[in-house]
Amino acid sequence: MSIKHFPFLIAGEATTTDSRIEIRNPFDGRIVATVSEADPVHIESAIAAASAVATEFASTPVHIRADALIHISTRLNDRHEEIAQLISAESGKPIKWARVEVTRAATTFRWAAEEARRWSGHMQRLDTDAGSDGRLALVHRVPRGPILGIAPFNFPLNLVAHKVAPALAVGAPIIVKPAPATPLSSLVLGELLAETSLPEGAWSVLTVSNEKASEMVQDPRLPVVSFTGSVPVGWAIRDRVPRKHVTLELGGNAAVVVCEDWSDEAGQDFAAERIARFSMYQAGQSCIAVQRVFLHDKHYESMRQRILSWIGMLSTGAPDDDATDVGPLIDERAAVRVEQWIDEAVAGGATVLTGGGRVGAVVEPTVIEDAPRGARVLDDEVFGPVVALCKVSSDEDAFEKVNESRFGLQAGVFTSNLQTAFRASRVLNVGGVIVGDVPSYRADQMPYGGVKDSGTGKEGVLSAMEDLTEEKVLVLTGIDVL
Repeated sequence: MSIKHFPFLIAGEATTTDSRIEIRNPFDGRIVATVSEADPVHIESAIAAASAVATEFASTPVHIRADALIHISTRLNDRHEEIAQLISAESGKPIKWARVEVTRAATTFRWAAEEARRWSGHMQRLDTDAGSDGRLALVHRVPRGPILGIAPFNFPLNLVAHKVAPALAVGAPIIVKPAPATPLSSLVLGELLAETSLPEGAWSVLTVSNEKASEMVQDPRLPVVSFTGSVPVGWAIRDRVPRKHVTLELGGNAAVVVCEDWSDEAGQDFAAERIARFSMYQAGQSCIAVQRVFLHDKHYESMRQRILSWIGMLSTGAPDDDATDVGPLIDERAAVRVEQWIDEAVAGGATVLTGGGRVGAVVEPTVIEDAPRGARVLDDEVFGPVVALCKVSSDEDAFEKVNESRFGLQAGVFTSNLQTAFRASRVLNVGGVIVGDVPSYRADQMPYGGVKDSGTGKEGVLSAMEDLTEEKVLVLTGIDVL
């Protein structure tokens, strides 16, 4: 069977080079496809096109942008299974989760179309003070300029959608740089963009190395950088271009707190199932995958057994199998690192309750307890199918331990007490608190982003639209204000 080759896209034009990159399935190593790699000439063309079209695109009628966004949403649904299979093949994501990702991406573009039509600014009366009679301010938001969107491998379609959709909604040109391991779904998205009537240069998708992307980061014609990825790389980008507007969605070691009042048997079983599923989904390769679980000592034994029981039901295997819950990590090197972190925790006194083994890029779903202070499975982002159980004496003790992390993306709090829920929101130093569920919950229209080493800025369609733009004021004089 022939291997499909994917071109990259410069200002909407499919382009190929002699430099080819093989994209391999992380589970079995087979070649899924090849892609052309852009060279410096192509990078320059994409940046120049984005810069040249910026003013025109910002003034493009809203209905054109909104219709293009709806077209992309519709076409993602039309090609749903094909794209899901592609995501699964390039990333190793179980097909059941790849299908969810395509659905979410289609929804993200639909939300962007709706928000674009509501994107109108506001009017402000200025005659509230003497000396401003007859004056009226129209406050609207305008794009900061062309955007460089750097995407990670773990959600190769939907996290790209969260960069592209808001940019197109506000009329900001964007150059997408997908992760080297998972460019295929971004390139298919480029095919769908090419079907729209958006102006030439409004978007490009470039398959380039991380080294070449570093040069793009510093180009002054791209005043906005939206990066999702590792902590060191993200902060290095911000340090390198202090005068640019940089949005960073970085790591996490998401925590769950099961509070003292969460004692109902059905509630505990629900919490255990959610903890089990969302500590292991995407093989733990999600910034908000459950990593730390703080259990009140009243419930520790019962919750531990429930969690282990639910994890025991998860199936590990080939990502294209509908029955597979937990697939491989992105590559064997990542799996070896996770295995080493588990071994380090055990050497420090931790106990592995289940899992801990590795075959190639697949790490068994792993539950650890009694991990020592300073263990990387607690302090850093595992980004693998590993969850650590921790006993606490009170809800306050749990909240304090959640805050000990250098990360602060989202936390989940299982409580039936409204006061406890509000206290958690008040004291937890995270970007979002999910009450009654795990921190892995994310609605694509809600604000999403963290504090501390989890980054800066917010995603979520409307929040990203605001982040990619700045206020501009038009003051009218001599107006008979109604």
